[in-house]
Amino acid sequence: MASDRKVLTFEEVSQHNKTKDCWLIISGKVYDVTPFMDDHPGGDEVLLSSTGKDATNDFEDVGHSDTARDMMDKYFIGEIDSSSVPATRTYVAPQQPTYNQDKTPEFIIKILQFLVPILILGLALVVRHYTKKD
Repeated sequence: MASDRKVLTFEEVSQHNKTKDCWLIISGKVYDVTPFMDDHPGGDEVLLSSTGKDATNDFEDVGHSDTARDMMDKYFIGEIDSSSVPATRTYVAPQQPTYNQDKTPEFIIKILQFLVPILILGLALVVRHYTKKD
């Protein structure tokens, strides 16, 4: 296998993203998984969704068996040129609006949370007092 090792660029590998021609990058190595597309337990869609990027996280997150890892040697075609792989972008979550969007001061809300139940209770007592038969 040492003579088979060739260094492939990310651009070259990312062009192989079809069912009949599928290459994956896993742990810095390139695999031609085209012959395995029909036999993959997760289906060919899973493999196709991992093309055009470093699929290491996708592969490791699934928790493949030792048998699956041993099968990888059969599909190995070369190493990836790490300088050609684009830098991964970190996910930045959109800023969430605060709960109190109308800018009402917090102390007013707390006062209302206390006063409204007391007012309802007082109203109930007044209604009961005036509707009570003597």
